[in-house]
Amino acid sequence: MIYTGFITCKDTAEARKIVQKLLQKKLIACGNIIPAIESHFWWEGKIDTSNEVLLLVKTVEKNVNKVIQETTKLHSYDLPAIEFIQVAKAEDKLANWIKKSTE
Repeated sequence: MIYTGFITCKDTAEARKIVQKLLQKKLIACGNIIPAIESHFWWEGKIDTSNEVLLLVKTVEKNVNKVIQETTKLHSYDLPAIEFIQVAKAEDKLANWIKKSTE
């Protein structure tokens, strides 16, 4: 099974640091950094707003928990948002590439 992970980061530098480490450890096949998202959320009893970047990562099921653990170690937030969804269907060549890239 293929999974896509969504990780919000404080800035591009943090997202780059995380994606490079995940790639070096072969925990992900690729990562996409989407700049300039505006996040609104509850934090410490009040509504807060922050400018962040979104890091999308592609991996296989066996690596999901490892990606979460590694990202948590590298992330600056007390409570990083690291979420994964299972991909219902990926193009066969893409799915095979993701599997091969994370061996």
